[in-house]
Amino acid sequence: MSFSLGQRWISDAESDLGLGTVVAVEGRMVSVLFPATGDNRMFAREDAPLTRVIFNQGDTITSHEGWTLEVDAIHEQDGLVSYEGVRSDTNEVGLLRETMLDHQIRFNKPQDRLFAGQIDRMEYFVTRYLCQRQRFGMLKNPLRALQGPRAGLIPHQLFIANEVGNRHAPRVLLADEVGLGKTIEAGHIIHQQLLSGKAERILILVPETLQHQWLVEMLRRFNLRFSLFDEERCIEALADCDNPFETEQLVICSLDLLRKKKRLDQAKDAPWDLLVVDEAHHLEWSESAPSRAYQVVETLAQEIAGVLLLTATPDQLGHQSHFARLRLLDPDRFYDYDAFLEEETSYQQVATAADALLAQRPLTDAEQQALVALLSESDISDALGRIQSGDEAQRQLACQELVRELLDRHGTSRVLFRNTRSGVSGFCGRELHTYPMPLPKQYATAMRVNSMLGGTQSTDIKLMNQLYPEKLYQEFEGESGNASWWQFDPRVDWMMEFLKANRSKKVLVIASKAHTALQLEEALRTREGILASVFHEGMSILERDKAAAFFAQQEGGAQVLICSEIGSEGRNFQFAHHLVMFDLPLNPDLLEQRIGRLDRIGQTQTVQIHVPLLEGTAQQPLLRWYHEGMNAFTHTCPSGHLIHSEFADQVRSELAGETEAGALEQLIEATAARNAEHQAKAEAGRDKLLELNSNGGQQAAQLVTALEQADDDTDFISFMLKLWDVIGVSQEDKGENAVVLKPTEHMLFPSYPGLSEEGASVTFDRDTALSREDFQFLTSAHPLVASGIDLVTSGDTGSTSVALLKNKALPAGTLFLEMIFKVEAIAPSEVQIGRFLPPTPVRVLMDKSGKDLAPNVTFDSFNRQLMPVNRHTASKLVNASQPVLHPLLKQGDDYAQAQMSELVAQAQSDMEQQLGAELTRLEALKAVNPNIRSSELDAVREQISMVTAHLQRAQLDLDAVRMIVVTPE
Repeated sequence: MSFSLGQRWISDAESDLGLGTVVAVEGRMVSVLFPATGDNRMFAREDAPLTRVIFNQGDTITSHEGWTLEVDAIHEQDGLVSYEGVRSDTNEVGLLRETMLDHQIRFNKPQDRLFAGQIDRMEYFVTRYLCQRQRFGMLKNPLRALQGPRAGLIPHQLFIANEVGNRHAPRVLLADEVGLGKTIEAGHIIHQQLLSGKAERILILVPETLQHQWLVEMLRRFNLRFSLFDEERCIEALADCDNPFETEQLVICSLDLLRKKKRLDQAKDAPWDLLVVDEAHHLEWSESAPSRAYQVVETLAQEIAGVLLLTATPDQLGHQSHFARLRLLDPDRFYDYDAFLEEETSYQQVATAADALLAQRPLTDAEQQALVALLSESDISDALGRIQSGDEAQRQLACQELVRELLDRHGTSRVLFRNTRSGVSGFCGRELHTYPMPLPKQYATAMRVNSMLGGTQSTDIKLMNQLYPEKLYQEFEGESGNASWWQFDPRVDWMMEFLKANRSKKVLVIASKAHTALQLEEALRTREGILASVFHEGMSILERDKAAAFFAQQEGGAQVLICSEIGSEGRNFQFAHHLVMFDLPLNPDLLEQRIGRLDRIGQTQTVQIHVPLLEGTAQQPLLRWYHEGMNAFTHTCPSGHLIHSEFADQVRSELAGETEAGALEQLIEATAARNAEHQAKAEAGRDKLLELNSNGGQQAAQLVTALEQADDDTDFISFMLKLWDVIGVSQEDKGENAVVLKPTEHMLFPSYPGLSEEGASVTFDRDTALSREDFQFLTSAHPLVASGIDLVTSGDTGSTSVALLKNKALPAGTLFLEMIFKVEAIAPSEVQIGRFLPPTPVRVLMDKSGKDLAPNVTFDSFNRQLMPVNRHTASKLVNASQPVLHPLLKQGDDYAQAQMSELVAQAQSDMEQQLGAELTRLEALKAVNPNIRSSELDAVREQISMVTAHLQRAQLDLDAVRMIVVTPE
């Protein structure tokens, strides 16, 4: 390499240093000063990682004084170059010596980097193009948001998520029964709103006891990092902002926090896009005296465009309160309770008509007349004719079409979704097994002594001693005791024998207290060596994750997971089929939560519920009250909350032993009768039309099929493994369909956003992700995918390359130029321009005559024939080919411009077809269904206008370029 003082060079390894100047050449060393940064580097002359910078005719260059010059001629003397051309500041011909070039010059355009000798490895170029293709496919995929979460593909959940998540500022009540996944539906909707840009700021209001559960669910299932706000956090946030609610985009807080006027005013003043309220049945309302909680939500709902209300029991506080929640969603639509009741009476005839259509048989004259009356605004004669024809396929399509029209035009289907267990498949049933055991004398003595020494005891203390005698016995042992209760408690002996007889089975054990769970684990380990994991509220989130993962692990994992009561909240263990209740909770809602950890959609076997109980204690009457009074073990009991509040005092007195003989039988009989009344009332009040709309039918099944196919996409897995290879991420096969990713010291980039130094275990398999919560579930919607793609495409990595093609059919020296352009329309996220024109790679493959070969030569087939070349040789090939490359670059740009025009026209057509059809449908529905809000129509019209405007400003940029030279075999 020949160096002269004053020459300009760039560092191949540190291109961000800018343009360097040779300041010393001594012996075998050369010194280069980089004035832009002040750095001085010394290199060995023979193999210095430097590239000489010489511009070409037609280039525009900048002097260190700021004026520019378009190069017309190049002169060289004594190893230094001068450029002749017209100066921008004087419009006169002048010379610019290379020593006077701007030090800040960086070669960001691919063609500039290519001619400057900044040539990347061929695999980087390939990866860059694959990243552009992958991102295009991701953004065009309408189901990407539904595929991403760690959740089962449950038809009714997906239907609701897709239906609501695609709306502008959705305002709906999600009212599925317990165990049907309201939280998952809400998470899906939140995820879809964020991913599409429809929402950016979200506030979730929950009871204080559920804050942590929501925080974990949003992170674990949807990769959404919410912030938990309490009074302490609000005070701390004041250091950064006057309004603490403006310091975070995604916030979870308790409803109690906002009961304070100051906090409510702050939350109201923050610019939220979506409000989510869990346990909305607690919002009590009457026209004269709405509760404070209701007033809080009403205040926020008036300010926030999107509102999701969640409740499993919409009528729990009465039908009037149910109306009040609908009033929160749309006060103009639901303005009068009596009018609402009158409207409900008309739903029955619509449901009857829907039933006739769902039978998919020829209709009677009366049924046809009823449909014509109900759909009077539409001409349905063609659909009725197809139903009456003998063509089964046509009849099925016509019936589905009319059912959809009925659902669109009648009832509360736009604002209310409710699925019940009776209408959803996927539950395998429950069986109860009870094991009465004699009360140990140690417990009997402790209870007797406590009664003698305790004086007058409250009912609550008496019943707690009766329900949990092991806790009372431990109090007598004191802190120095060795927890000897488990050495004589017959429930422990029974549990050990049961576990030994079912060693191949996963068993979930739940006890009310954390210390009981810990001591049971000790008993199993020390007495029988049974492998158990423990899970309680004193553990960190990470510790709980590890315990749950150890239990879920099929080979070498724990046979038993022993939980305190917290184990019945938030976690799902439907891969297990045996539940042991070491004791019983005092609240039927907690009982249902315990059983619900196993009895969920996705459970493949009947849930076996095992209850060992001590005779002569409160455990026996409590079990009978649950089982005989409410049937709460073998079936869900939606009325459990109402029954508990109605009979709570009687139950507590009975369990404390304060009632007369025969009182238990009377209590059970009264409870059973009341439960039957609640069930009959609930069944009579079922809105068949609502259930038809909520489960999604054929549309839901189609969503599941499409997502199952997307899950089976092995090309995506191959792409990610290749991407991690190129970035330099370590990948270790962990078995169980999992890979351990770890950053290395040799990565192309200083860090990988989303990948911690400790690494992460990931899986591409949905079933594995559902059973192993310590594995991250990788789909195209996962942040690790987007950040990996951005690492490669946001900078210069892979934007230039040179390759050799061995082909006997072509003369040696034949040249090709492959150009990858990117068509992009920049727009605010809420415009959703990506639905129609995401950043789109356009490939052009030029031969030396200027013909585009790309339509006939695919990237993958062409790339397989190419071989890499070292940078030194590549630079020489580029310099020798510059006279040919410059016109090819211009012609390639012309080809790409023509393709961009076609892409923009197609995007405009797609947008007009999709949004136009959506607008037409909503306009037609608004004429007959008052649930269609004017704001929804205005949002679609605005989106059509904005998409059109931004499409017209689409830009074309050259993203990467590769020169290919044919070489002899």
